[in-house]
Amino acid sequence: MKILVAIAFLLIIGSLASALVFLMRDKGKSNRTVHALALRVGFSILLFIFLLIANWMGWIQPTGIAY
Repeated sequence: MKILVAIAFLLIIGSLASALVFLMRDKGKSNRTVHALALRVGFSILLFIFLLIANWMGWIQPTGIAY
């Protein structure tokens, strides 16, 4: 489970980094930055939904740190 979450975080950070590179190279002349940021949002939403389902299925347990 930890490996899947780590991979998802790496995908999110990678998409954010590629958006920065596209922003610097294209200087706003193409939509590649927008697509990379949309992909990052999609990865974030998928990670959130996956964590909700994993909690519901009992694959992960709350640790009680928040209290």
